[in-house]
Amino acid sequence: MIDNSSSRKILAVITARGGSEGIPGKNIKLLGGQPLIAYSIRVAKRSKLITDLIVSTDYEDIADVAREHGAEVPFLRPSEFAADKTPHVPVMQHAIKFMEERRNTIYDFAVILQPTSPFRTREDIDETLSLLIEKKADSAVTLVEVEGGSHPMKMKKLEHSRVMPYCMEEVEGTRRQDLPPVYKRSGAVYAMRRDLIINDARLYGDHIVGHIVPKERSVDIDHPVDWLVAEYKLDELKKQGYEF
Repeated sequence: MIDNSSSRKILAVITARGGSEGIPGKNIKLLGGQPLIAYSIRVAKRSKLITDLIVSTDYEDIADVAREHGAEVPFLRPSEFAADKTPHVPVMQHAIKFMEERRNTIYDFAVILQPTSPFRTREDIDETLSLLIEKKADSAVTLVEVEGGSHPMKMKKLEHSRVMPYCMEEVEGTRRQDLPPVYKRSGAVYAMRRDLIINDARLYGDHIVGHIVPKERSVDIDHPVDWLVAEYKLDELKKQGYEF
């Protein structure tokens, strides 16, 4: 693990827009008796590498809850950065520029933490950041292994009613356990060089590294069924001794 006692500056931004369509009020809805956003705030405050933590939101209700749980909310996000389809790049550019002017500094790296992935750990954050720094990469993300039924070899497309491989040919008779490992972004941690966002308007550079998180702690809450999955996983994880 990297020692961040140097002058390295890392800004973590918890992005929490207010207008959730799938689950109204999602970011402050209670999960296990705690507002969803509180899970991300607590774990980010435990990080040994993050130097500044803020919440970027457009809703005063979310801002109030975030402050109650110890987060800094230095602004309400302008409406032009809070539409349903607004990508993360302009949101992060706004947050970084605001905080650099406020702190009179320039950050080295930025981290995006979405409240919809509540079961990340401090190690997930710090190990993802350490990979980014040690490998001199442009970006780093958390990854989770894809279940057998969703493996790219199982994906098909139709060409004039003919079933064709979508991207990888499926060898007949291949057992699920013999499929080559494949991963997708878990949604828990996105880290990147500050200049990649500000100067290149990108989150993912040409050199991306990944930290693998276990499936039992991977959830991305978007729809009501995801919330039910999160409630079940939280109960199971608590039985294993996790504290979030």
